Amino acid sequence: MATALRDILLSWDTFDYDPKLIKEAKEAGLAIVLKGVLQRADTLNQNGRLYPMPILQREIRNYQKLINEGRALGELDHPDSSVIELKNVSHIVREAYMDGGIVYGSVELLNTPAGKILQSLLESGVKLGISSRGVGSTKKTNEGFVVQDDFQLICWDFVSEPSTPGAFMLKEGKIAQSTIDEYFSQGDKIDRILNDMLEWE
Repeated sequence: MATALRDILLSWDTFDYDPKLIKEAKEAGLAIVLKGVLQRADTLNQNGRLYPMPILQREIRNYQKLINEGRALGELDHPDSSVIELKNVSHIVREAYMDGGIVYGSVELLNTPAGKILQSLLESGVKLGISSRGVGSTKKTNEGFVVQDDFQLICWDFVSEPSTPGAFMLKEGKIAQSTIDEYFSQGDKIDRILNDMLEWE
């Protein structure tokens, strides 16, 4: 039975990188770009959630619009909101694609205040995770909490902990829809519908 509440769904993976490469890029004045695993499909994560392959494939396909428009931003730490706060943005996702059940990506660190903190942490060798943030519902099964078809990916954030206690909950209906409306434009929604229609063929 699906949960009656819409939830900000968070998923966490360790993001591996070489601190020396970050230092070298900074010294050369180059953009710092990290590559690694962003997420995994059909695998129980540290939060006890499982993201089915078709849902994750659809969301990665829809996320390409944000990447192409330079709007695939993320924050340092998860906020208690589905809205990306520009003042807390630390990085931008330049590439996200699936190979088998794994989502790989390229993430560019920005020279924002949060981005500089992130750069300093990574340069010092601090082990951080990359964590997806989205809205949707889950259904409890023997495998864990399976993410349902209403899931919408918002972004990937850098975090220090594998899970966030007391995840922010949203009631169904008007409140949940209003938070989605704050992030996804009319054009984004049309693209999602068109992508779904292409899947029907």
